[in-house]
Amino acid sequence: MKNLTEIMKQAQAMQARMADMQAGLERLEVEGRAGGGLVIMALNGKGMLQRVTIDPSLATPAEIAVLEDLLVAAHRDAKVKLEARVAEEMAKVTGGIPLPPGFSLPF
Repeated sequence: MKNLTEIMKQAQAMQARMADMQAGLERLEVEGRAGGGLVIMALNGKGMLQRVTIDPSLATPAEIAVLEDLLVAAHRDAKVKLEARVAEEMAKVTGGIPLPPGFSLPF
């Protein structure tokens, strides 16, 4: 029973670290950029869009298609950066043990 008790303590400690990490993710912000910084999107650690910055030169009817493409590209860039950052934080909490298939945080 000593081993079971120790395992339970470790599980509780990991659960506490996981809660701390999730709280930290709410404060995290990553930026995605496209077009050399003409479009910037910021996502929080939960993947929610926080802000969008668009260079005024793109705010013309002739540039709508370019603007739409840059918005998608900036979001994709931010999402990739966020996923990498979350994976880093998760590895700290789990000690590098991968999550089970289908288990994903924080989304």
